[in-house]
Amino acid sequence: MLNMSVYLRRINYAGPTVPTPETLREVHRAHLFAVPFENLDIHLGRKIVCDEGSFLHKIVNERRGGFCYELNGAFAALLRALGFQVTLLSARVARPDGGDSPEFDHLTLRVDIDEPWLVDVGFGDSFLEPLRLKSTLEQPQIGRIYRVHKAKDVFGLEVMANDRWKREYSFTLQPRQLSEFADMCHYHQTSPLSHFTRKLICSRPTPEGRITLSDRTLIETRNGVRQERILSGEDELRAKLHELFGVKVPPDE
Repeated sequence: MLNMSVYLRRINYAGPTVPTPETLREVHRAHLFAVPFENLDIHLGRKIVCDEGSFLHKIVNERRGGFCYELNGAFAALLRALGFQVTLLSARVARPDGGDSPEFDHLTLRVDIDEPWLVDVGFGDSFLEPLRLKSTLEQPQIGRIYRVHKAKDVFGLEVMANDRWKREYSFTLQPRQLSEFADMCHYHQTSPLSHFTRKLICSRPTPEGRITLSDRTLIETRNGVRQERILSGEDELRAKLHELFGVKVPPDE
């Protein structure tokens, strides 16, 4: 069961809770800064169940992060508790060959206040603040420009890269239930073709840039300057997970 005040403390948010665009924007930023995108459980062999209560327990009580189903699944529950109207959406991630991944590959959110917004705290290095769900409107953020492009009934989240628009994922506005994402959630935990089984990742944005652990490589970007360092071993990896992300690796079962 969701305890809203405990969840807000988890993300270090003490601002207004009235369901307005300003509140949505600040809670979105706070969540991204506090709760990392991580797949540690997959590499520990711990099953991730596509269940809202499990997501909330892991993120709020265990002070962990997660991947898209967990992060956006829990965030949707928080937003509803705050009084926002939230719809789960299925997104298909853009592939290098120009195609899209399967349906339910990514969970993103639509939030309706005075107008519809695209909300996503589970897509890694992407937008920090919600985007207006308005086709072709250019929306600058963190030195980038985003837009939501509509073609017939399909929307595409796009970012300007090298003077051209690059699609990050595609989605429709068809409402979804969390249970519909269960098969793809299982796939990403078990398939050798899933990028989540191939590499350990823990990442979060910072006010100056981003900090990431990719296997045993520590990557820090501050004000556009990127630095990388190979960690010495398992002990330093665990220490950095706790120091930089607040994550304590669960003991092996």
